[in-house]
Amino acid sequence: MADKETVDKASGMKHYAGLAVFSSAVGHALDGLDLMILGFAMSGIMASFNIDKTTASTLTTITLAGAFLGGLVFGRLADKYGRIRVLTYSVIFFGVFTLFSAFAPNFFLMALFRFLAGVGIGAEFGIGMAIAAEASSPENRAKATSGVGLGFQVGVLLASLLSAPILTAFGWRGLFAIGIVPAIVAIFIRVFVPEPPLYLKHRQTAKEHGSIRQLFSTPERVRFSIAIIILCTVQNCGYFGIMTWLPSYLNTELNLSLTSTGIWTAVTVLGMMLGISVFGFLADHLGRRPAFWIFQIGAAIMVVIYSQLKDPTALLVGGFFMGMFANGMIGGYGALISELFPTELRATAQTALYNTGRFIGGGLGPVVIAAIATGHGFGFALATIASIYIIAFITMFFIPEKKGVALE
Repeated sequence: MADKETVDKASGMKHYAGLAVFSSAVGHALDGLDLMILGFAMSGIMASFNIDKTTASTLTTITLAGAFLGGLVFGRLADKYGRIRVLTYSVIFFGVFTLFSAFAPNFFLMALFRFLAGVGIGAEFGIGMAIAAEASSPENRAKATSGVGLGFQVGVLLASLLSAPILTAFGWRGLFAIGIVPAIVAIFIRVFVPEPPLYLKHRQTAKEHGSIRQLFSTPERVRFSIAIIILCTVQNCGYFGIMTWLPSYLNTELNLSLTSTGIWTAVTVLGMMLGISVFGFLADHLGRRPAFWIFQIGAAIMVVIYSQLKDPTALLVGGFFMGMFANGMIGGYGALISELFPTELRATAQTALYNTGRFIGGGLGPVVIAAIATGHGFGFALATIASIYIIAFITMFFIPEKKGVALE
């Protein structure tokens, strides 16, 4: 009876799809905000705990490891107990341990709190994408999931704008003290956004909800799961590889002051936001494969071009378009995964497969780039990123085109 009342409530809401996408985007914005804030807080953390760069940089890996675990746990819970309910709990979980990070007395507890905050982060992308896909029409599904992807960049932009004044006034601990904000966001989501009707209808009839084993239960699902992990690994390897080391490249090798003014970051993020919006439109009109192929080719070309640029103005323009193509595909994974797996498995697939790719790519990208740069310079290292998009291009041949198809 409760499920029927929720279905009727959601179905009767005039702007339910928009509200569902917005709430999911807000959850994903917290993801971007948190990871960017960690970067701004690094120097303060190093000074407070008397640790070197290598030790401090492990906090990013630790956070992504937590996200990997969170993806495995929260996705299954979302398939069993509800998308909105579990998204709410994950946001609160994330907010509490982000707040705890502000009071960490030593590096060990800081690492522990970052890991646990990462567990909460692991749910936000995948569950948000499942909600957006299930709440939207087939004709607008890629635009809806791209809207969730935009949330991450909004979070990055907010962190870029807010970090300096917060650091000045309260120090690095002040950045993590804003962890109370997600708890308020979670209350808003829980109160005003019902569960997607599609999910509730399937929950009543599905025999099993959310199992990692089901992702590999048939040869077709094995193919789909491996292909998605490869795509998500490439996406995150490129993103973290570029975003981690490019500011250092501009500053140390090209002697530019763009990084200190924040112009480079803002322009690149704006390019990413435009790319995400354009990708969603193309994926819904041309199809998933054509959209991914256009952006994968564009990313490979722009990374190589950018690595050759020296003029500051050219770097700004090039950074805009590199960001547009390299990160524009992020929302497309939500549509792809939603169309490849049934409703009773959708959140598990979204969180487990994406966070596996993020853990592998996000962990390897910066390390590989640094290793190549040591012997050949950052320009050459950045250019080598182009090769991973060729791998992604080939991988798309193993994924069927499902533009406009109703979700199972």
